[in-house]
Amino acid sequence: MTMTRTALLAGTAALAALVTAAPSLAGTAYVTNEKDNTFTVIDTETLEVIKTVPTGQRPRGITISPDGAHLYICASDDDTVEVYDTKTFEMLHTLPSGPDPELFVLHPTGNPLYIANEDDNLVTVVDVNDHTVLSEVVVGVEPEGMAVSPDGKTVINTSETTNMAHFIDTETNEIYANVLVDARPRFAEYKSDGSELWVSAEIGGTVAVIDPATQEIKKTISFEVPGISPEALQPVGVRITKDGKFAFVALGPSNRVAVIDGTTHEVLEYLLVGQRVWQLAFTPDEKYLFSTNGVSNDVSVIDVATQEVIKSITVGSYPWGVVVNPVN
Repeated sequence: MTMTRTALLAGTAALAALVTAAPSLAGTAYVTNEKDNTFTVIDTETLEVIKTVPTGQRPRGITISPDGAHLYICASDDDTVEVYDTKTFEMLHTLPSGPDPELFVLHPTGNPLYIANEDDNLVTVVDVNDHTVLSEVVVGVEPEGMAVSPDGKTVINTSETTNMAHFIDTETNEIYANVLVDARPRFAEYKSDGSELWVSAEIGGTVAVIDPATQEIKKTISFEVPGISPEALQPVGVRITKDGKFAFVALGPSNRVAVIDGTTHEVLEYLLVGQRVWQLAFTPDEKYLFSTNGVSNDVSVIDVATQEVIKSITVGSYPWGVVVNPVN
């Protein structure tokens, strides 16, 4: 009788510990709040806020290691990248980044980190293990968008004032091609099979679909919403489903996310989200897509299967970047 009770208590304690630990690893989204210097932690199953964590000044870009253990945040006004433990939400250390880091991307292996430095027209390549700068790549004026090919051989940087997408060889850290796109390119995203690169142009109001093999633009996607001025249709964040069938594009002050056929490149629908939508992130199973809405200080939750907005989650002041833990 005593042994049974002891075993039951031990089992209960173990289960309680497991439940307590779970939200920090699995089913978690992280949102940077630019104006109040925090990031918000969201449970992607309950769609509720778990915690708000203080950061450095003006957090914008955010990404996560492939194993889900480390969270990386661009503290743009502190000229550094902060690294957090996703179990404890404590900052572990900082990485050298160059001035005004905006966006970055990790190599598919988890190292190195490629950082866009808007103020000095560089992409800084950092070893996340040694905390050292490996290289500085001179790019166009006001670099921001970053992407890496699925095979890890090419990094893309978009330069807002030069209006180019730069193709950088990850072995040599040298530019081998430049593609002219529309005004103020803000974001770049590869299809998961590497067949296409999508680059959003905020002021141009378009998304360029580029063939990475030839560096030629296959299609230029434009947007039109009845009752919305063309100047408000400002593409920023882009996300494409793993099967390549659908793409979602955040359209800034129009408060819309466009749904696009990934094969025909035709716009299918516009989803009304919060005010001034910036960035997007899928859950690993692609059940949900989260959008950060800067002016309304919330995150919209889109049901990917039905292509409907199902919830708004209040976060901090001026949410900008979002990433979801890949470990579920």
